[in-house]
Amino acid sequence: MTKEQYFPQQSRLSPEMEFFIYLLERYSAYKNTTGDKVFQEWSEHNLVQWIFDNYWGYHTETLENAFKDIDSMLATGKPAW
Repeated sequence: MTKEQYFPQQSRLSPEMEFFIYLLERYSAYKNTTGDKVFQEWSEHNLVQWIFDNYWGYHTETLENAFKDIDSMLATGKPAW
């Protein structure tokens, strides 16, 4: 069954938001924590918009690269690359 069959109405989320939610979920699993806690940490470090804005880079690479970049931003305030 396709996504359209499960969700017949067209998604109202932008591709960027869909990917942001996906990244948040996967990063939470990577850190073995909840999405709420990850979002709170990203918010405390003022990274939510920065991560959202990096959609074009993050969605074309492996998620592990995004994870490394986010980990670096949290630890040092600088991107990994």
